[in-house]
Amino acid sequence: MNLYGPKELVNSMRTVRKNTIQIAEDIPEKDYGYRPTPESRSAAETLVHIARLAQFDRVVHEQEHLSSLEGFDFGALIKKAESEEKRSRSKREIVELLRTEGERWCEWVESLPESILAEQVRMPGGASKTRFEMLLGTKEHEMHHRAQLTVIERLLAIVPHLTRTRQQQTREVAKAAS
Repeated sequence: MNLYGPKELVNSMRTVRKNTIQIAEDIPEKDYGYRPTPESRSAAETLVHIARLAQFDRVVHEQEHLSSLEGFDFGALIKKAESEEKRSRSKREIVELLRTEGERWCEWVESLPESILAEQVRMPGGASKTRFEMLLGTKEHEMHHRAQLTVIERLLAIVPHLTRTRQQQTREVAKAAS
């Protein structure tokens, strides 16, 4: 029995990305530079970071098809990512980047054969993970940063869309009951 595989991952990732895009749309462009603390990413930088998460996957699993991350130069990849995050972009450009990169990642994952997804990749320190597990980690990474964006919304006095939806449903149930 296979309960969660590539199809479920892609469907779930599309839902996660749809919700990330909604947050990106809900934050006014004037607040894209907001940072909760001076050393944290701005809302715009966090959104670009999310949009670019798949770059790691493409390098590791496609371009270099690494079987081990021992000795992998994470620093170079992080430096490149930080440079991209700091590049000036409009809200419209960031939302479009989220859309296109998210769908590109999903289409790529859909194209991967299960034999590739089942391959083991050695982690620094000796543990191993399947490529599928590592790709699942990309979705988890986005959800982590989306939670940060939800806090930013609250700090900006924006009611997050999932809360607005729940509040509307609660009002409708109460109205129907009365």
